Amino acid sequence: MSEEWTGPGGTLGLVRWIGLAQRKAAEDWIRTRGLSHEQGFVLGYLVQNPGSIQRDIAQVSRTAPASVSSLLQGLERRELIERRTENGDERRKRVYATPAGAELVAGFADAVAAVDETILEPLTADERAALDALLLKITAKLPQPTRP
Repeated sequence: MSEEWTGPGGTLGLVRWIGLAQRKAAEDWIRTRGLSHEQGFVLGYLVQNPGSIQRDIAQVSRTAPASVSSLLQGLERRELIERRTENGDERRKRVYATPAGAELVAGFADAVAAVDETILEPLTADERAALDALLLKITAKLPQPTRP
């Protein structure tokens, strides 16, 4: 009896494969805008969380503060973000996406949704519902992700 090939690493390997396809599509979308994955993530975060401080950005992106500083400098040079002092205190700067920065990453959620739709396209509505139910059953016992 021959076994069907189930991809790399069996069932969970297939789940990883789907995740990799999603990530590649997202990174390709970001790259077409001249951004690295990290820059795209931080810019998207700032659109959703205007006025964040650098320490929070480092924490949410799981990046060293010095690396975040360099990343922000690059975005600032391109006029995609701006840093503003709080109450004239140079040590307390808040970071904001500029309108150009927000426009550059606008549509990311729609692009990701389109990729998801392409991935799920072979499934019928009933199969999608069954897949959702099974994945919810599996993830119900897992710790919640800490990164947005």
